[in-house]
Amino acid sequence: MSYPPQNPYGPPPGQQPGYGYPQQQPSPYGPYPGGGQMPGMQPQYPMVMPGGVKATRVIMFVLAGLNVIGLIIAVIGLGSVSKAAHHTTPYDTADTASALNVGKGILIVVIALIVIFSVVAITLALQFGNGGKGVRVGAIVFGVANTLVSLATFPFGLVHTVLGILVIAFMSKDESNRWFVRPRY
Repeated sequence: MSYPPQNPYGPPPGQQPGYGYPQQQPSPYGPYPGGGQMPGMQPQYPMVMPGGVKATRVIMFVLAGLNVIGLIIAVIGLGSVSKAAHHTTPYDTADTASALNVGKGILIVVIALIVIFSVVAITLALQFGNGGKGVRVGAIVFGVANTLVSLATFPFGLVHTVLGILVIAFMSKDESNRWFVRPRY
């Protein structure tokens, strides 16, 4: 046996005292239940925009771009229907004229919806950097409305359906909630 007795749990021979993990400074607020932050915890509010929120912003800009393409197609369709309505003769049946007028009315409603959805998507996406909880709720409502309207035009609105569901999913995450309720200075 060697003298003094060796501690099997002590530092190995030749190692500097205090070498290894640094000691943590005591919290000025006391231990964790007294209001200090537990060591290793993440900050309560994110400092940069989370990835899901950034993805939602991009998706909303993409939806607005797709809406503009749809707007162009709808305006071209409205012009074609209007031109066809002007070329009806007095000998055509009243059903033809009324069908063309109904078609024009439907296209005008579609154009109005496209413009509203585009403006809302762009406005909400621009507010993601400094908006509050209302922007998050508005984005979720936009995602639901976008999904419902796109389901009404299912084969053509499949991309809008998928993107609307992604908007709802990303905005419903906890990281998105923390981003939109963070304090702003």
